[in-house]
Amino acid sequence: MRTINEKLYLKGLIAILIIIGAYSCSDDDSGGFVDEVEEEEEETIDEESDFDGPNYSDDYTSTASWGDRSSWNLANVHDPSITKDGEYFYMVQTDASYGNAHAGNGHFPYRRSKDLVNWDFQGMVFSEVPSWIKDSLNSMRAQMDPPLPAIENPEYGFWAPEIAEVDGKYRFYYSVVVTNPIVGNDNNTSWTERAFIGLAETDDLASNNWEDKGMVISSISDGLETYTRTGSGDWSGYFKYNAIDPSFIQTNNGDHWLIYGSWHSGIAAVEVDPSTGKPFQLNSLEDYGTRIAGRGNVTQNRWQALEGPEIVYNEDTGYYYLFLAYDELSVAYNTRVARSENIEGPYYGIDGGNVTNGAEAFPVLTHPYQFDNHPGWVGIAHCTVFRDEETGKWFYSSQGRLPEGVEGINASNAVMMGHVREIYWTEDGWPLVAPERYAAVPDETIVKEDLIGTWEQITLQYQYRTMQTSVDVILNEDNKLGGAISGSWSFDEDSQTLSINGNSFILDNAWDWEASPRKTTITYAGIANNGYSVWGKKSR
Repeated sequence: MRTINEKLYLKGLIAILIIIGAYSCSDDDSGGFVDEVEEEEEETIDEESDFDGPNYSDDYTSTASWGDRSSWNLANVHDPSITKDGEYFYMVQTDASYGNAHAGNGHFPYRRSKDLVNWDFQGMVFSEVPSWIKDSLNSMRAQMDPPLPAIENPEYGFWAPEIAEVDGKYRFYYSVVVTNPIVGNDNNTSWTERAFIGLAETDDLASNNWEDKGMVISSISDGLETYTRTGSGDWSGYFKYNAIDPSFIQTNNGDHWLIYGSWHSGIAAVEVDPSTGKPFQLNSLEDYGTRIAGRGNVTQNRWQALEGPEIVYNEDTGYYYLFLAYDELSVAYNTRVARSENIEGPYYGIDGGNVTNGAEAFPVLTHPYQFDNHPGWVGIAHCTVFRDEETGKWFYSSQGRLPEGVEGINASNAVMMGHVREIYWTEDGWPLVAPERYAAVPDETIVKEDLIGTWEQITLQYQYRTMQTSVDVILNEDNKLGGAISGSWSFDEDSQTLSINGNSFILDNAWDWEASPRKTTITYAGIANNGYSVWGKKSR
């Protein structure tokens, strides 16, 4: 994530903000977001369907408090990590909640689900701060030149955990940042202290009992910058690598790697000992890893506006895929991806850009967006990506935030709903994130007649802190296009793909979360020639 200073500023909305008022939810299942529409527009696409999908509201502010945690489902989710053990999926996440509901109740919220739709809150991973963090911090301060005095009462942030299965055990990598300035009391004159990545292990995820294994790695300075700041506009970070946002991967040849970092000098990859889950040694700067992704001038820029790395290997394509969160988290967050045949890179985007050397990563997989009848979602990034081995399906999960200034919701941008979405793979091996959140809608064969009608289409073109909105596209029976796009369309029933003016889109049965009442629908997803994802859903 970004330097601790800016992270604290931005995290204010999620970890520090005290919500003054609570607003009750609408009585309907859309959270009160649906505008009045013409009666014919309310007709369902599949009036005979008896599928009973999710109906919980996206405005959960009336049940956001700690006392209502049993009813949260996917409310109050941020920076999730998901893995499966037996019949359950388990999710861990950053300490973040509307109204600071987690405060004083432990760290790293923990929940589980059998279907990725209905989630039960299980408590917190840690009841208190691991003692090694303060000891390690002050030991490092004493070894600085000149030595610095101990911080007796450090202040902490608990962010961005990673959960992974390794040979029958489960590793829990977690980020803890010390938010005190290195010297003095003013964040405008001193960088804040370092971050740490720790490790805990368990044999049984259901028990929620973890054995802490201590420090894995910490933020490291390369001596090129001082820890003093010239003011709030000085973002030339003191630390080379920021020890936040761990992601673990076991490569196809059995090596174990930790991927971590944010902003500062980019994303680092370091090989770890399979027996300990930690780097083999930390005696020199090189032991902290090598940069595998950056943004902009990576040789000079210490403020690179990317974070939340997640790497997965797809054996069907033979590539490692590096998912990245771009920009600030409250609104602008968007997800990019690059790929490489080697874990250490270089990683390239769909346009051939070398992301390891600082090129912008394409395609854009998620972006602030708005379908009709809903305020839309922003802050959609810092994802976990996983495959359900039982079904073979791939999934993407992150938080989504409501936009700023939603009428009737106090501090609406602090509302964070967990999003789980399916991932599709294009013929040339690039991932696509589904337009609608996952609801376990039954897979049914789509026929041409199902496609004829009006669709809402969104192109996720990158615009900083700006939601992309939908336009109407009409698929006419004669295969001509109407509405906002002219041209023609065709459909291949065997492959279940749609072609619009020669561009290929993957079709799927989905849940229309924005409709009132909610209903099943059909969606399409593809990648435009400029690297922007295109989403569509049938509205009528």
